[in-house]
Formats: sequence, structure tokens, C-alpha cells
Amino acid sequence: MPFKYLLQEMLDQLPGAVGAIIADWEGEAVDQVARLDDFEIKVLGAHKGIILSRLREALQRLDGGDLEEVLICFDQGKTLIAPLNEDYFLVLTVEPQVMAGKAAFVMRRCVEQLRQDIS
Repeated sequence: MPFKYLLQEMLDQLPGAVGAIIADWEGEAVDQVARLDDFEIKVLGAHKGIILSRLREALQRLDGGDLEEVLICFDQGKTLIAPLNEDYFLVLTVEPQVMAGKAAFVMRRCVEQLRQDIS
């Protein structure tokens, strides 16, 4: 199933979703769907890729296992990051009023499908 379709479906299930992007380990966009400028979602994806990489490194040093997902809350919204495998990750950004639990639930379903499609 095409990535863009899965990303759009995820955004459609989340009123208040701003955008989603799949990026590779270097932060390069693979595919994205957003209600904001393409450049902005690509920068967001690259930046969140750095955060994901640093957290993975910290967990390795602590023998903390594999990172499953990250939630970042800020006054203008929430961002969720989920590794798809060693090389790819998904970033979802939502408005502040979106419940983090609902966003995480919808994102996890998308992550499962993306992992199947990437394998």
C-alpha cells in the first residue's frame, strides 16, 4: 500500500492533525502528508530524526532496549516519533487540543502497516 495513502488515512482519523512524514536515518523525507508547507514538514522530520537518534544512543548506553516511540508536548502542539525499523521513522504532529493517547493509538496502527510494507 502506498505510504502517502497510509499517512493521509492517519491524518483523516485525527482531527487536529497537522502533518506526518516518513524519513530515513539521515532525515531525508521518503513521503509526507501535511496541512502545512512541505518544506516545514521536511525540516520537522529531519529535526525529530536527530532527537530519535540521540535517544537511541542514550538507551544503548543504558542497556535500555529498543525505543518504541517518543512524545514531545509543547504549547503549540504535540509531536510523536516512532521508529519503523533501523533505517526509517515516522513523525506525526498534532494541534495542542488533540489527546496524546488517541494520537498515539492512531499512529501505532499506521506504524504496524508501514512496517509490513517496508519489510
